This record gives sequence, structure tokens and C-alpha cells, in this order.
Amino acid sequence: MSTDYVFGIHAVSAFMERAPEDVLELFVLKDREDQRMQPVIQLARKSGVSVQFCNRKTLDDKVNGAQHQGVVAKARLHDAGDESDLARIVEREAAPFLLILDGITDPHNLGAIIRSADAAGVHAVIAPKDRSVKLTAVVRKVACGAAESVPFINVTNLARTIRQLQEAGVWVLGAAGETDTTIYQAELTGPIALAMGAEGDGLRRLTKESCDSLVKIPMFGAVSSLNVSVATGICLYEAVRQRQAK
Repeated sequence: MSTDYVFGIHAVSAFMERAPEDVLELFVLKDREDQRMQPVIQLARKSGVSVQFCNRKTLDDKVNGAQHQGVVAKARLHDAGDESDLARIVEREAAPFLLILDGITDPHNLGAIIRSADAAGVHAVIAPKDRSVKLTAVVRKVACGAAESVPFINVTNLARTIRQLQEAGVWVLGAAGETDTTIYQAELTGPIALAMGAEGDGLRRLTKESCDSLVKIPMFGAVSSLNVSVATGICLYEAVRQRQAK
């Protein structure tokens, strides 16, 4: 567990609601006690968290100039899980629904993806330790609290992890353009893991070769690709549709 700052009204509110015992201090912009901020302040005081009212520069300095919306919490943050945590999740769930991210480096994209994963009921988000963004404060802000509810698993070797998932009965589908099978034609029920590639480059060759099958989102306009967070949301909710219909 590490200590860092969580900022933004939605992110701080969600953290306060889920783990108030891990919030060490709350910093609020002076004169910012409006209708949106009051519930956060009241929750902090109810939980015995010290509330300090600061000027904007003090808050800006704490988060290196990021958009904090007038509220910053100093908190104990749970570290990412590892392969053993993933194994427990797979064993626990009757039909694991997993998301694999191969080299996502933009914190805003990762935050949006985690938010979609939470909404879709994903049991864990898996990413390699190297060449991918970590659970930074910016990721947590964009995720609007979802980073505290969806297990985020960092693995050393993604191809090896995929093999282990397959051995556990999980079907791994990779999103890639070089296939004729669309996401709507694929079978997305049962134990599955969706693998999404990095912005611009897509899945790495070894990751792609490790997948059981490849799928694509059909494109009908002038553009040839979608932002990875948008593409992930589309794929996740096609899986949700199929899994609920079964």
C-alpha cells in the first residue's frame, strides 16, 4: 500500500464512500463549500478525516497542476494485484469476465477504460508491468471511483498470463483489424478475456498470436480506427449483451 493524492469531486467522493479509513486528510479550496462539495466535506467529517481549506496554489502544487476541481485527498492506495490475485479471481468466478490491456500508455484512456470495465461488470483488468501506464492519480480521477472497485492486475509476462488463463478454461479474444470476424459474430459468453491493444499500434505480435481468436469492430465511415477507450466500451457491452441474453 502506498500514499498518494486522489483528486476531483467524483474520484474523492467514491474513495471516501468505499474506503474512508484510507483517507488521511482532505484539502478543499477556500470558499468552495457549494452544493457539490458539501457531501464530500460532510462525509469526511463523519469519518473523522481532517478537512483543511487551502488556496488554489496549495492544491495545484499537491497535484502538479492537474485539474482537481477544488478537492484533493491524501490517501492510502492499494497497490495493483499480481498473478496470484488473478488466479484467485479466476477460480472464484463461475464465468470470469476479464479485460486485458496490451501497452496502454495514456492515463486518460486507462481511466476511461477502467470506468467502462466497472460499469460492464468486469472481474479484473490485466496489464503488463512494463510499457503501460500505472494507476496514477490522473487515472483514478478519470475513472471516477472505478479504480477502487475493479481489481487492476499487473503481470510480468502477458503472453504467459494468457496461456495460464487458457489453461484455466478462459477463452481469450483479441481485438485486431486483420480478421473477418466482427465482435458481433463472436461468442462472448462463458469464461472470456478481451484483449485490447495500445493506442495506434494495437496488440503486439506475441499477444495477438497468443489469443484463441481475433475479432474486429466493423467500420463504415472514413476513419479506420477508434480511440482505444471507445473501442473497449463497444466490445465490453457486446459481451454484456450476449451474457445477459443467455
